[in-house]
Amino acid sequence: MAEHPFAPFVRILGKGKKGSRSLTEDEAFDAMSMILTDQVRPEQLGAFLMLLRVKEESPEELTGFVKAARLHAHAPSSLQVDLDWSSYAGKKRQLPWYMLAAFVLSGEGVRVFMHGSRGHTPGRIYTEDMLSLFGISASQTWDEVQQALESQSFAFMSINTLVPRLGEIIELRSILGLRSPVHTLCRLINPLSASCTVDGVFHPAYAPMHQKASHLLGVQHSLTIRGDGGEAELKPDSDCEVRWIKEGQLSDQIWSRVYPRRLVKEETLETDQLLALWRGELTHEYGEGALISTLAALLVLLGKAEDQASAVPLAELYWKRRNKARF
Repeated sequence: MAEHPFAPFVRILGKGKKGSRSLTEDEAFDAMSMILTDQVRPEQLGAFLMLLRVKEESPEELTGFVKAARLHAHAPSSLQVDLDWSSYAGKKRQLPWYMLAAFVLSGEGVRVFMHGSRGHTPGRIYTEDMLSLFGISASQTWDEVQQALESQSFAFMSINTLVPRLGEIIELRSILGLRSPVHTLCRLINPLSASCTVDGVFHPAYAPMHQKASHLLGVQHSLTIRGDGGEAELKPDSDCEVRWIKEGQLSDQIWSRVYPRRLVKEETLETDQLLALWRGELTHEYGEGALISTLAALLVLLGKAEDQASAVPLAELYWKRRNKARF
């Protein structure tokens, strides 16, 4: 029997401690292209994903994967956005306060395109599930993305719509028992080629990996936050690691907490508090601190502030002058 065309990619990754190696960018592109066009058998896909998971994907592999995925997103080159925001982890300890930071930016005319997935891990709150709270619907086509950006400078698209095959692979987590590299490449896909990107990670090793892959992909301004639960949200009561690309140059820093003490975690998460805080009907120390901290970092990313010291007061001003009646 002739060898399956995908078999060499599995062999490269799984040939033992001395014989295995990472894929080159071109090999990663070819492998992901075959996966996205259903040219691999299920057992090959499972083996490939888990071998990558054990090895940990390299920036070059991620770059090849992302380039293949972008071709399948069929995003129009004419559609321009200021900020690409990936949201794939979901929140379980705190509410997704980062959504309010995104809405503040869009209220200031910053065109924000957010993409993500939901439901792959039980007990988490996902962005897409919260959109209806604000009267927003996930875009199903690129025309709908354009309409949403024109009307409110914010649009969300699920990975199940963006690249459906990647959405299907994310759902394999409950079968494989582990997240796969697809969770990482989706965060970096940036289908509209925004010059500024933001994403979040949970595990320490992934922050530099995301940063280096973004650099290889040519992103000029990026922010990777090792924040709450793997989402792009800074913790206001804890110092957070952030990694930057500014004008193509890589750097990292510790973003200082805004509260000197740790705040008590709430026993239950009441999602209505998101809308209540926006409308000014609620005071929430953690929520306001999280959104201000996150917003401040994004203002640095977007070139509207130089550093944390100048960004925090500007973020507070943006938050104070938001349109409370928008939602």
